[in-house]
Amino acid sequence: MAQETKSLDDLGALKDAAPEAPVHVQKLDSLGRAYATGKRKDAVARVWIKPGRGQITVNKKDFKQYFARPVLQMLLQQPLAAANRASQFDIIVTVAGGGLSGQAGAVRHGISKALTYYEPELRGVLKKGGFLTRDSRTVERKKYGRMKARRSFQFSKR
Repeated sequence: MAQETKSLDDLGALKDAAPEAPVHVQKLDSLGRAYATGKRKDAVARVWIKPGRGQITVNKKDFKQYFARPVLQMLLQQPLAAANRASQFDIIVTVAGGGLSGQAGAVRHGISKALTYYEPELRGVLKKGGFLTRDSRTVERKKYGRMKARRSFQFSKR
């Protein structure tokens, strides 16, 4: 059980023993890969990172073939560029659900999380860039008596 406090001086001694910040450790599977799940809108990306030459494979295709728009390709490479690890890791991704934009955001989120599991010291850089935060915005549901989520039917006086 905890120490018994009988005076205010005893309370002062207890205050000094503050809890320490959590220590992040490397999380690897039996094959030496780091795994993370990234999410955005309705898309879910499963990401594996291992040391390599910098190849990114999305659903068994090259990422430039899967994400044809340059904006989406840039989105995937942002966490690697922020951490200066652009050509040091091979990344294998399976992504499902949502559209291409949501999938690209999910892959970016998954890559960022997997990087922190592989190299915990990169967490500060990625957190400062906002790559570890899951973008929780989703489509608002359609309501009863409305045309869409908020749009009402056209008003007619007669």
